Amino acid sequence: MAQMICLNILYLLTVIGQFSFVTSHDEQHQDLASSFSAYFSNFSVGRNIISQAISALIESHLRNGNIQAANSVISDALKEIDNATLNIAVTGESGAGKSSFINALRELGPEDEGAAPTGVVETTMERIPYKHPKFPRVTLWDLPGIGSTNFPPKDYLQKVKFVEYDFFIIVSATRFKNNDIELAKMIKSMKKNFYFVRSKVDIDLRNEQESKPKSFDRAKVLQQIRNNCLRIFNENNIDEAPVFLISNRDLSEYDFPILIDTLLRDLPTPKHHMFMLFKPDINEAAIESKRDSLKQRIWLEAFKAGLKAGLEAVLESDLKATVKTAVKAAVNAAVPILDIFCDGEVEKLKEILSNYRVLFGVDDESLQRLAKDLQVPVEQLKAGLISPGLLEKKAKSIEYILLTNLENFIPSNIFLLRGAFTFSKIYYLQLQFLDTVADDAKVLLKETYSTKKKLDFPIN
Repeated sequence: MAQMICLNILYLLTVIGQFSFVTSHDEQHQDLASSFSAYFSNFSVGRNIISQAISALIESHLRNGNIQAANSVISDALKEIDNATLNIAVTGESGAGKSSFINALRELGPEDEGAAPTGVVETTMERIPYKHPKFPRVTLWDLPGIGSTNFPPKDYLQKVKFVEYDFFIIVSATRFKNNDIELAKMIKSMKKNFYFVRSKVDIDLRNEQESKPKSFDRAKVLQQIRNNCLRIFNENNIDEAPVFLISNRDLSEYDFPILIDTLLRDLPTPKHHMFMLFKPDINEAAIESKRDSLKQRIWLEAFKAGLKAGLEAVLESDLKATVKTAVKAAVNAAVPILDIFCDGEVEKLKEILSNYRVLFGVDDESLQRLAKDLQVPVEQLKAGLISPGLLEKKAKSIEYILLTNLENFIPSNIFLLRGAFTFSKIYYLQLQFLDTVADDAKVLLKETYSTKKKLDFPIN
C-alpha cells in the first residue's frame, strides 16, 4: 500500500511538473508538455476528445513557457466539448422501426414518458424532434419517410432542414427501396454521411427458424440479409455503403456496436465526448469507452486548474509552509475526507458523484425503472453497488491518502506545489468517483443479463 501511495504521488507531481526539488523553468515547461502528450497517447485517436491540432497547440505553448496561452486553449476546448450538440436524422418508410430505434437510442421503452409512438401508421409530413432524456443537447429527429411525401429527394431534404443534422440513418425492415437509394445519393452529393440500418433481424431469424427448423443456420441467414442489401446498393451504384443489421429489442446483438464505432469515427472530434456519453451502455466495452472519455475530460479540467493555481501561487511565498501545516493538522486529527473541503466544495463533490451515477444509469431513478422492468426489488439491484453511499463512508480515499502524504514530497518550487495540490484535489477524487460508478455499471449490467436470462429461460 505504501509503495502504491508513493507511486501515485510521484505520478501526480510528474504530471503537473518536475518533482525534483531544483529544476530550471525550461525543464519544467518541457516536462509539462511531455506529460500532456503522454497522457493523451494512452487513447486511440478515434476516441480522443480533443483533436490532434488542438493537442499540438497546447503542447507548443507549454514547451515555450506560455502557460496562460495553454490554459486559454484548454478552456476553449472544454467549452467546445461541453457545448457540443448532436442532431441525428432517422428516416425510412412507415413500419420500418424508426420509432423503436429512436427509443432504443434514448434508452426508453415504448410506454415510457416521452417515448416516440410505435405501432402506428405514419401520417405526419413534418419532422418530429425527440430529445434524449439525460442529454438535452442530443436530439433524434424522426423524419417522414420520403415515400410518404410528394417531394423529390432534393426538395425533401430542404423541407426537413437537411443542413441541421450531423448524419442520417436510413432504416428499413425489409429491402431498401428506390426512394431510400435516391435519398442516399442526394445526401452523399451534399457531403453528409448516411448509414443504412436493416432493422428487425431478430424477427427474420425467428421466422426462418420456425419455417426451417432442421436446416436453420443463423450466420447464413444474417449473411443472406446483408448480401441482399449490398446487391441493391451495387445495382444502384452506391459504392462502399455498409449496412448494419440490428434488433431494436437488444442493441448488444448483431451490428449495433459496429454502428456505434463507425458513427464515432466519422464525427468531428469535439463531438466525440457527447456521443460517448449518450450512447447506450450495452456491454462492458461501452462502459469502458464512456469511462475513458470522462477520464480525459476530468484530466483536462484538472490540468487547467493546476496551471492556473500554479500561476497564482507565484505571488504567495508562504504557501508551502501553509500547506505543510494544514496537512499535519489533518493527519493528527484524523480528518475525514469531506472535512478537508469547504461546504461549497462538498456540495460540488456530491453533484459530481450524482452526475456520474446518472451518466452510467446507476442513479435512483434509473434503478427504480430497471427494477420495474426486471420485476425484482430495487434493493436487489442496489445490493452490489458501492456508489450510492460513497460519500457517506469515512474510509480513506485516494484524495485523503495524497493529502496525508503530500508533505514528504512537497517541491520547493511554488508553481509546482500549488499546481500539484490543486491537480490532486480535482483529478484523483473525481477519478475515484468515476471508477466506482463505472464498476457499479458493470455489476448492474451483469445482474440485468442474469435476471433477463432467468425470465426468458426459467429454470425448473
